[in-house]
Order: sequence, then C-alpha cells, then structure tokens
Amino acid sequence: MQSFNPMDPEFLADPYPTYHRLRAEDPVHQSPLGFWVLTRYDDVSAVLRDPRFIKEPLAALVAARFGAEVPRGVGLSMLDRDPPDHTRLRGLVSKAFTPRVVEGLRPRIQQIVDELITRAQAAGSMDVIEEFAYPIPVNVICEMLGVPLADHERFKGWSLDIARGLDSIWLPPDSEVPRRSAASRHAINDYFRGLIAQRRASPRGDLLSALIAAEEAGDKLNEEELLATCILLLIAGHETTVNLIGNGVLALLRNPGELERLRATPGLITNAVEELLRYDGPVQRTARVASAPATIGGRTIAKGEMVMPFIGAADRDPSQFPDPDRLDLTRADNRHIAFGWGIHFCLGAPLARVEGQIAIDALVRRLPRLELMTDAPEYRQSLTLRGLKTLPVKF
Repeated sequence: MQSFNPMDPEFLADPYPTYHRLRAEDPVHQSPLGFWVLTRYDDVSAVLRDPRFIKEPLAALVAARFGAEVPRGVGLSMLDRDPPDHTRLRGLVSKAFTPRVVEGLRPRIQQIVDELITRAQAAGSMDVIEEFAYPIPVNVICEMLGVPLADHERFKGWSLDIARGLDSIWLPPDSEVPRRSAASRHAINDYFRGLIAQRRASPRGDLLSALIAAEEAGDKLNEEELLATCILLLIAGHETTVNLIGNGVLALLRNPGELERLRATPGLITNAVEELLRYDGPVQRTARVASAPATIGGRTIAKGEMVMPFIGAADRDPSQFPDPDRLDLTRADNRHIAFGWGIHFCLGAPLARVEGQIAIDALVRRLPRLELMTDAPEYRQSLTLRGLKTLPVKF
C-alpha cells in the first residue's frame, strides 16, 4: 500500500477515505517511519485496553528521533504515565470531573454560552471557533483551575505549539516544531511556577490550590507532577472541546436534514453529541509502545515498537457502525471511542460532553437561520487533534 502524507491538505480536510483504504488493504500497516498504524475498531480498542501497550517510553522515542534530550524540569503528565504513577495522579484529579460535579457546572456553562450568542446576534455573523467554541471551555477550565482569564491569550499560543508538537513523529528530523513545542512547554511551566507560588501564599477554593495541598501533604504529588498536571488540565481542558464544538457544528451544517431533526427534537441533543463525536471526533489518533511481543491482525509487534491506534478510523469502521459515513443523530448502540478506552479514558469526558451539549443546543435553538459562509473551511495542520482554524457562519 502506498504510504500517505498526513499533512496533505486533502487528507486534513477529509481523512476518512484514506482510513477506509488502509482498513481494507492494510489494516495493521507499518509506516516507513517504523511504527504500526491500526485502523480497525477491534484492533484499536484492544490495544487501548491491553496493559502490554504502555505510554512512558514515547517521549524518549520522539526525542531520540530529533536528536534531543527529554526536556528537564518538564514532567510527564498522567496522560503519558503508566501505573502505578498514572493511577496515583489520576486519582488526585478525578474528583473534580465526576458527573455530579460537572452537572453542578451546567448553569455557569449555560450562562457563558448564552452571553456569547447574545453578543454574536447583534453582528449577524461570527467565527464559531474564535468567538464561540474557544471561549466556552477556556472560561470553564480557567475558573476551575483558578487561572486568571485575562492570561488566556498568553497560553493560547503556547497551547497551539504544544498541540502541534503531538505530531512530531511524522515530521522530518530537522523540523522546528518539536523545538517550538519544548520552548512553549518551558514557558507555560514558568507561568505555572509563578501562579503556584501565589497560591501557596494565598490559597483559594480552586483546583490548583487543592493540588498544591496534595503536594504539600507529601507522597502524593511532587512539584514536577503538579506542574505537568496543571498544564495537561489547561490544554486538554479546552483543545478537544473546541474541536468537538467546531467539528460538530460543521457536520450539522453539512447535513441539513439532521440539523432540522435536532431543531425539531431538542431532547435528541445528548445522543446527537455522541454521534458527532463518532462522526468527526476531536482526537484522531493516540500512541503506545509494546512492552512485550504482541500479535495484532496476524502481524507481530516486537517489544519496543510503537503502535498508533487511529481512533478516527476505528469510529468509521463499518464492521462496528453500519453506514459509518452517514451522520445519524438517532444512531443506537453507539459505542464510539472518541474519548479513548481503558485506563487512559479521557478524564474530562463528562465536562466535554456537557459543554458540547449546551453549546450546540443553544446554537441550533437560538440561531435558526445558521449557515456556512465558506464551502471549504481551513483545518489546522494536525494529525492528532482534528479541528478547524476558523468556521465563519452567518444567521
């Protein structure tokens, strides 16, 4: 099978035909770069649940490819750790993201959404990404963590660089992307060091103060882990939700029958968000390293080799989802894996779901003549996080 270029604008605009070809012709596909690409639902879900496929060696593998050291003073977050450290770190944060706690945030999220739509109504048009999808989760995660909202423009650039760095493995060894990503990690690290010092001196009722208290209690969290956790929550707390809302609104506008169905049946919103997550999810792929030899789809994965499960491909697998390229807001038994699976299942999934439900419901309900202002919105140059640069609409 011919290799594909993940940064090709055509692939970025619509990767799903390529996923279908890979799944049909070479579902356990070895890239010329040496890692394995998985595109079938059963293979992807099996690897995500299999404890033989681990996370911690990934940073060193990527650093070795670019002739760089793993950055000092920038710890691995729980997303990149394996048990027992992953279990310990996740346990410290998980109480902030339970369904009950998230439901308590619903009135505040609704208030943010309503204010953004009211502001846009006066103009008659807006960029869904910049003026709607981005401010919602940024406001929420800043308030939860205790990060001053006035600083969000500072970490927006850092966040984009770090997110772009997730695709480093695909890039040529002389690429500047990994170096920019590392520089932004150091910058945001320094930012949080300053904020942590403020909270140590004057604690508040926010998540950052709670994490500092856990660190000061000893044996639960060290300073490197505290910094890595803060950075993960800030970036993951908004990057994926922005893309969920943006991709979801675009999918609805391109499928007017389903958009009208949602308008006519507002109670469908919960199921609708699950289908939008499956249909064009915000996270397209993840990665693991085999800690022992394993067989997938008849191919032997050697110890130390990297595998790349493509979540976006798995969620369009016809063996799991009948007629997978059709958006169907009433789809039953929708066991998508947009939030991952296994021990690394997205901690913020309950929050992302509620933010997506409130945002999309309000947009559909309050802007009845919503329509696209371009036939070809531009996508961000990222294979890992699928999202739009802009989404101009009028109403």
